[in-house]
Amino acid sequence: MQTRMSRRPHPAWVVAAVAFVALVGAAGFRAAPGALMVPLQDEFGWSIGSMSFAVSINLVLYGVTAPFAAALMDRFGLRTIAAGALTLVALGSGLSIFATQSAHLVVTWGVLIGLGTGSMAMAFAATIANRWFVQRTGFVMGILTAGGAAGQLVFLPVVSYFAGVAGWRLASLVIAGAALAVVPLVLRHLTDRPEDRDLAPYGAPDDWTPPARPTGGAASRALSALRGASTVPAFWGLAAAFAICGATTNGLIGIHFIPSAHDHGMAETTAAGLLAVVGIFDIAGTIASGWLTDRVDPRLLLVGYYTFRGVGLVMLPALLSATVHPSMIAFIVVYGLDWVATVPPTVALCREIFGDAGTIVFGWVFAAHQIGAAVAAFAAGVVRDETGSYTIAWLGGSALCLVAAALSWVVGPAGTRAPRAEPAPAVH
Repeated sequence: MQTRMSRRPHPAWVVAAVAFVALVGAAGFRAAPGALMVPLQDEFGWSIGSMSFAVSINLVLYGVTAPFAAALMDRFGLRTIAAGALTLVALGSGLSIFATQSAHLVVTWGVLIGLGTGSMAMAFAATIANRWFVQRTGFVMGILTAGGAAGQLVFLPVVSYFAGVAGWRLASLVIAGAALAVVPLVLRHLTDRPEDRDLAPYGAPDDWTPPARPTGGAASRALSALRGASTVPAFWGLAAAFAICGATTNGLIGIHFIPSAHDHGMAETTAAGLLAVVGIFDIAGTIASGWLTDRVDPRLLLVGYYTFRGVGLVMLPALLSATVHPSMIAFIVVYGLDWVATVPPTVALCREIFGDAGTIVFGWVFAAHQIGAAVAAFAAGVVRDETGSYTIAWLGGSALCLVAAALSWVVGPAGTRAPRAEPAPAVH
């Protein structure tokens, strides 16, 4: 019996698995705007710019909520915040079927879903990784980050299919149902801290003792972390680079790839399928990035990721056409591998530079990511309305990627960071 017990995985891996499923459930809406904009435009005549504004509100709240959600998780627990967040996502998506003017999307897509998805953002994943793992934190962060990509992979073809066959309202209800379906799993299996079960985190030394529980209000802790981080130049470098990351993923490709491909004669379902392929390679790329983050200077990884992304964006205007050809497939594969591969090294840098406050500081860095995404989503919509093309948006994003690569290199000398823990030899 002892032998069988010793072969069981550490409970931290079970918590990580539940968190992964929760992130998949919360990611449904991330697949929706690009697939629903054209049907909404066809039915109501709303401009791409007006719908992009609602998405921008969502992206801003998605980011700004993250640091406060991280502090709320410290105060009220992962289970409570995650269940509430998933309920908000379901409520916003479900109520959107009653929209009759674009302003209604600001309330449903923007406010309700923005608050919900923001509470289930990367800060949630970072909290799981930092609480439950002492070793392999980068690898776990990569897996959890891939949960969002898996959500895109699962929901984007489904949303696109229902929007085309049965209408955008049924597609919205599918997203709502998926978010609600995960709530019982979260309430049943998501444990807040290992010490709540008389356990030590995975890979913890024998003399590990539980850290002191944080005190004070969530808002004051989040703002205090921001005040402290704002005095460190590396914070601004990480925040600016991650803002560009958001602009060139969620803001540009995530929201506008399908409308842009549609402009070039490609069927919406085909374009949605290509974005789903991005999701497939995103999972592989993010997990690989987490593995590399445990072994390679995160700055080097970020420089490579942003450079490759910039090259892809500068080539995109020439690649878009009515048909799918090998060069477009190559773009999708490379962009997929690179999509959120930036997250594990950015989390690692926050943890190494800011110590115990690293999770909340990353929440603020992630807020910059979403503000960048919001600005890009709205700006690209305006560019399309004014010029009839997305070309300027793609080329502008490419130039910004080179800026992000330079910022990532100068965030701080590697020698000033804490030494890395060696990876654990095996799951126990």
